[in-house]
Amino acid sequence: MQRKSMVNTLTIDEIEKVAFKGKKVVISQQTLDELTKSFRFLVDFSKDKIIYGINTGFGPMVQFKVESHELNQLQYNLIRSHSNGAGNVLNEVYTRAVVLARLNNFLQGHSGISPETITLLTEFLNQNIVPEIFEHGGVGASGDLVQLAHLGLNLIGEGNVYYQGKRENTKAVLDRLQLKPLTLKLRDGLGIINGTSCMTGIAAVNLIYAQRLLNWAVVASAVINEIIESFDDSFSSELNAVKLHKGQQYIASQMRQLLKGSGLVRSRKELFSDQQELSRTEFKNKIQEYYSIRCVPQILGPVYDTCMAAVAVTENELNSTNDNPVVIPEADNVFHGGNFHGDYISLEMDKLKLAMIKMTVLAERQLNFLLNKKLNRKFPPFLNKKKLGFNFGLQGMQFVATSTTAESQSLCTSVYVHSIPNNNDNQDVVSMGTNSALIAKKVIENGYEVMAVLMMAVAQAIDLLPENEFEKLAPKTKSLHRHLRSHTSVIEDDVPQFENIRKVVELLKENNFNE
Repeated sequence: MQRKSMVNTLTIDEIEKVAFKGKKVVISQQTLDELTKSFRFLVDFSKDKIIYGINTGFGPMVQFKVESHELNQLQYNLIRSHSNGAGNVLNEVYTRAVVLARLNNFLQGHSGISPETITLLTEFLNQNIVPEIFEHGGVGASGDLVQLAHLGLNLIGEGNVYYQGKRENTKAVLDRLQLKPLTLKLRDGLGIINGTSCMTGIAAVNLIYAQRLLNWAVVASAVINEIIESFDDSFSSELNAVKLHKGQQYIASQMRQLLKGSGLVRSRKELFSDQQELSRTEFKNKIQEYYSIRCVPQILGPVYDTCMAAVAVTENELNSTNDNPVVIPEADNVFHGGNFHGDYISLEMDKLKLAMIKMTVLAERQLNFLLNKKLNRKFPPFLNKKKLGFNFGLQGMQFVATSTTAESQSLCTSVYVHSIPNNNDNQDVVSMGTNSALIAKKVIENGYEVMAVLMMAVAQAIDLLPENEFEKLAPKTKSLHRHLRSHTSVIEDDVPQFENIRKVVELLKENNFNE
């Protein structure tokens, strides 16, 4: 069966356009016709056969036959019985990504879902009806059963949704928009909840935020190298070309681009020809910087490579059929298996989490470098612009970065390997994929808090430069300084900074300076 759809090859970039920016989703009539054929095939094929989830119970109850007059009610029972989520509710961006991921799964044409399901999911996205999906509930083995059950609950007009920023009764919102709740048919209930779309939607948004955060880490690292007048060979093309990792070479290239035109970054040749330094028994000038300054390509390179690998895996999952059973009309068969198992996403989110933690550790150490006069040998303690001992500069802000980094470090334990059997041991090896994605989400959010403090310190350090050094800054560094100072002011007197930290967090999350 040929499948054609605008989102049939869904990318992370497309997720960003729909989930973040509200781009409309359009499903062609040809696609709907093909999906209708798949649905009708399943209707005919299942009439005289035992098909899981159509005329059987679910999970370990599969051995029990469901009578023909109970089939439709069976699907409603499944949705309602599994709508038991707990914890926080996913925010709008993450939820829209989940809905889009589920829709795209169905557009592959192998779920046997009714075309009405496709239509209503599309309406939810285009009219920005945000389902109420709770973070806790799924083990990621028969997919995200509990989280997707809440999506199903909203599709049948029950529970609550968020519309125009308010939590409202689902049926009331659908009535207002003249939309009919979904009437479940055949295996619609099972099709909606039996897949990896919650963990995958979360993973996609995680990757968008992770890549933005990585870009800010590169920006901060480059500017710090510049304002302390470090040597340029640590991010030179020559040095990084002899270590054969794409990520390392990419990070070094980005740093060179950011620092183009700088009059502060030094060439190693200056030191080679410094006869005064050569005559000393103990060198006055620093020969090499600390690792948090000098080893940025080697530290952030693996972070970049990890992000790119996770993008590839997540996009594969987005464009896969990840439920059970799988309907393949061209093979004239329905195949039972485990495409709902979330190990791919779980493992990638664990790896992404570790990379984000390492990047956060780097940011915290760079912050410490800027605040510690003994290390940077240039700036006053805590970047204090006023009276030492009487005023405190950024001293109080460092505690936020250090404690938040420590929390992220405590979350580094793998979720992917943490399987707990359940479901009467039917699900005896599980992925915990949604848990993995959610903990990665938390670590990324922590990273933004640390990066916000670091960027405020970078701006403060620039403000402390002598005028002749400020004029030598690279054009992009000056642009960054203006960008930050348009949202926060230089810190002189001791005033609370918690609102400014929050403001910078949002600034970093919403923008990508290095694009």
